[in-house]
This record gives sequence, C-alpha cells and structure tokens, in this order.
Amino acid sequence: MSQTIEKRMAELGLELPEAAKSVANYLPIVASGNLILTSGQLPLSNGKLIATGLVGRELDVTAAALAARQCALNILAQAQAHLGSLDRIARIIKITVFVASAEDFTEQHLVANGASDVLLAVCGDKGKHARSAVGVAALPMNAPVEIEAMLEIDQ
Repeated sequence: MSQTIEKRMAELGLELPEAAKSVANYLPIVASGNLILTSGQLPLSNGKLIATGLVGRELDVTAAALAARQCALNILAQAQAHLGSLDRIARIIKITVFVASAEDFTEQHLVANGASDVLLAVCGDKGKHARSAVGVAALPMNAPVEIEAMLEIDQ
C-alpha cells in the first residue's frame, strides 16, 4: 500500500521549511514539460544557514551531511510551493551536491548521503536518484553545501 510523501514526512518527524525566495535575477524553480529543476538550495532554516565553513576544516562530515539534509528539505519545500503537493513528484531524477571543501577533503560523497538518505526516506522508490558530489573552493554566504535537483512530475 502506497503512502503519501506528506504522511512519510510526518512519521519521520520532518517539517518542510518555507520555500526561499530568490534574492537576485533568477527563479528558485523552473518547470519544463514534466520536469522541474531547482536552483541551488543552501542549508537554510528560518532564513539562516545552519552551518558555515569548509568541510574538512571548520566542519566534519557529520555536520556537513546534516547541512545536505537541510538542502534536500529545501528542495522539497520548493517543489511543494510550485506543485501544491509533493505527491505530484513522479521521481527525483538527479541531485548535484556542491561541497565547499578544504584542499585535502575527498569525502564529498559521504556529505551527499545526508541529502540522498532523506530523499529516499521521504519519497520511497520515487526518491532513488542519480547524483554528482563535487568539491568546490567556496559557496555563497560561506555555506558548506549547496544542492540543485531535477524532478519528474505527474502532469
């Protein structure tokens, strides 16, 4: 028996934050046919970053994975705001995880697991996705993680 995404979130004790508005000349989410693509989502909660700094220097993998988890929740918040219901998600196709990394840090994939794990827990099989995890020198506002997503939706 299938369960709605909203019910799974409630059972997991998860709440969606308010979808962040764009602060520059871009859209937070764009639809094209049966796809929606999010702009990069930072680990914001109540308008503030939950962590800052380079992973492998100021943050460890565990803290960075929690930041990635928050980015994933923000992706879902954007989808909810755009679609009206998360149950219109047919599949999470791909996420790209950017990790602000210290020069010798090579565990970006472990940070990305924070996002992948919550998407799978919340969306079930619809949450299985392709993924890239990329180390970068810096991210906006000194965020440790930024994630963009491509989702397929039911028309």
